[in-house]
Amino acid sequence: MTDFSHRRAALADVVAIPVTPFDEQGRLDADTYRALVRRLLDAGIRAVTPNGNTSEFYSLTPAERRLEVELTVAEVEEAGGSAEVVVGVGHDPATAVAAAEQARAAGAGMVMVHQPVNPYVSQAGWVDYHRGIAEAVPELGVVPYLRNPLIDGSALARLGEACPNVIGVKYAVPDAARFAAFARDAGADRFVWVAGLAELYAPAYFACGATGFTSGLVNVSPRISLEMLRALRAGDFGAAMEVWESIRVFEDLRAAQQSANNVSVVKEALAHLGLCRRDVRPPSRTLPEEQRAEIAGIVKGWEAA
Repeated sequence: MTDFSHRRAALADVVAIPVTPFDEQGRLDADTYRALVRRLLDAGIRAVTPNGNTSEFYSLTPAERRLEVELTVAEVEEAGGSAEVVVGVGHDPATAVAAAEQARAAGAGMVMVHQPVNPYVSQAGWVDYHRGIAEAVPELGVVPYLRNPLIDGSALARLGEACPNVIGVKYAVPDAARFAAFARDAGADRFVWVAGLAELYAPAYFACGATGFTSGLVNVSPRISLEMLRALRAGDFGAAMEVWESIRVFEDLRAAQQSANNVSVVKEALAHLGLCRRDVRPPSRTLPEEQRAEIAGIVKGWEAA
């Protein structure tokens, strides 16, 4: 039976979601992507999720998603191989299973299963969807990405009982009380609980049992994300909230209008730092000039701190 202890430990950390940089022709820029991943690894990030939402998962072609996995695994191996690769998979069941199998073949250790895009989701059907993926890759750790507040903790408990390789949950329902109840109904000690709404929600979710959080901001400033992690691990919520205050405006800009500019804000900050182009794919759009100046000011403030 596979020992998932190292993978569970990697989830109880900052789980970085790298952006997908595009070149002047709008193609995935492989060299820049590898440089961005290496920057995360050099900063001490131990879990990287290619093909997450901050990676513009739904705007990438199947070939691009496959390439992004291969590039990530190659960069992790070149950096010493200590970090875990948590590949985002999703779409219809057959596509999700095929992507999970490709992740395994590429050398990844885990998959993160995006919320099913089908508008008709039953509790039992949600279990079936994830069970089909988990059973296809029993050697990989499987992490459901839960954004649906109508899924009960009992559904996850059934999934975990059937599939030992379902080891963690990326919980992204913006309700800390709901999270606390869900985790306890599912089995608080059975899964690694990852705060899926990033740094802005991490303090509240850690207070309720989370031990890791996902981050897109980490692309811009690994230092800030790791500072929050250290504070939360120490139970120093005062220090964590000081970090929270420093990122609040940036994260609010990402979350505005149902996260319309979530990726655009991150890429604008990276463009200001000279790390990648600001280009995003529809249905996202680059920011107008006035917001670009605001992002530049925020990043300059972080650099001066």
